[in-house]
Amino acid sequence: MWLTDASVVDVLTGSIARGRAVELTADGLVGRVLDAAPDGEPTRSLGGRYLLPGLVSVHSHLSVVYPFSATDEAENPGATLLRSFSRARDALHAGVTTVRSVHEIHRADLLLRTASREGWIDVPRIVGAGRAVSAAGGHGTGTGSVYATGPDEFYELARAELAAGADHVKVFITGGIADPDEGLGGQMTAEEMRAVVRAAEEFETYVVAHAGQGEAIATAMDAGMRSFEHAYDLSADVAAEMARREVFLTPTLCVTRCPEWMADHSFTAAQIETAMEVGPRHLESIRRAVEAGVTIVAGTDYPPGEPIEDTVCAVREMEFLTDAGLEPLKALQAGTSTAARLLGLSGQVGEVSTGAAADLLVTDADPTSDVSALRGIRLVVQAGRIVRDDLPAGVAA
Repeated sequence: MWLTDASVVDVLTGSIARGRAVELTADGLVGRVLDAAPDGEPTRSLGGRYLLPGLVSVHSHLSVVYPFSATDEAENPGATLLRSFSRARDALHAGVTTVRSVHEIHRADLLLRTASREGWIDVPRIVGAGRAVSAAGGHGTGTGSVYATGPDEFYELARAELAAGADHVKVFITGGIADPDEGLGGQMTAEEMRAVVRAAEEFETYVVAHAGQGEAIATAMDAGMRSFEHAYDLSADVAAEMARREVFLTPTLCVTRCPEWMADHSFTAAQIETAMEVGPRHLESIRRAVEAGVTIVAGTDYPPGEPIEDTVCAVREMEFLTDAGLEPLKALQAGTSTAARLLGLSGQVGEVSTGAAADLLVTDADPTSDVSALRGIRLVVQAGRIVRDDLPAGVAA
């Protein structure tokens, strides 16, 4: 099949090739990109609309329960999986064609990944962490994580998740804002951090760290960690060091800027108040990171396909990144090509190029000049199959 009359967006450079025809191969890849489809081939006209890669969200919890206090670590795994499947399906229909999960109860992400590979379900491509490894009594307590005390336990539990099929390891190096009384203090020692990094390196992968404040990030970088989440409180000096070391930062600005969404999802008044109090400091921290040149990637913490403020969380997060100072193209890259680079999938997802996965979106407006164009997604393609079609009547083969 060919998508014709497409304005093809090169997210790597920001250039747009108009009036192109893009081949979707039988094995789900982008084939030839030509001026016109060959005679006799099935076609789908895009009417000049913008064709770009599907979104890549790098901080997702598909199995999360709201309110957090309702989480049951002994929940029937079947219920966990069904809830996670619903969230994953929503994400795909919203245009998120690749998801990095950073902790799921009962390793639901790994089960969904298997089901997708077997062709049983339509969900985004899943890059999964399995269960997070938390300090005993730390930030992950009560979430279905696994709990460690000391370097040896951190090492063994991290290896266990990787041996079960996890693509990376998730840890909590500080507290967070979900519990207003917890604070952002460190929760792992340098030795524990190095132990988890050693386990990841033995499986040729990396560690992603929940990280509320910069002091812990600095220690974690010395230990070899290279992917950090949140950064609610980040100094200019630590931001500069993050840029120098070329680590990745997922700001998750949604979690401190959306009080109505939180109220609708049964967050307590104290949780909402804490998030809003942290919000200005969080935004300033991410602005420092942007100014320093830290590599920013897009992830929501909330389910990425969840409705929020007349769009979905994945798109709203990318809009928030522009509020923090990212140029629109950089924000688009944060949710496509740069995110793919973090996942080790450059050239495979996050771009429209011959040989890459045919995971594609169609928008009415140019997303390189305004990421809010992603509020107008008209077509979602995954692995060469159309999974959502909102093109107006008359735009057909």
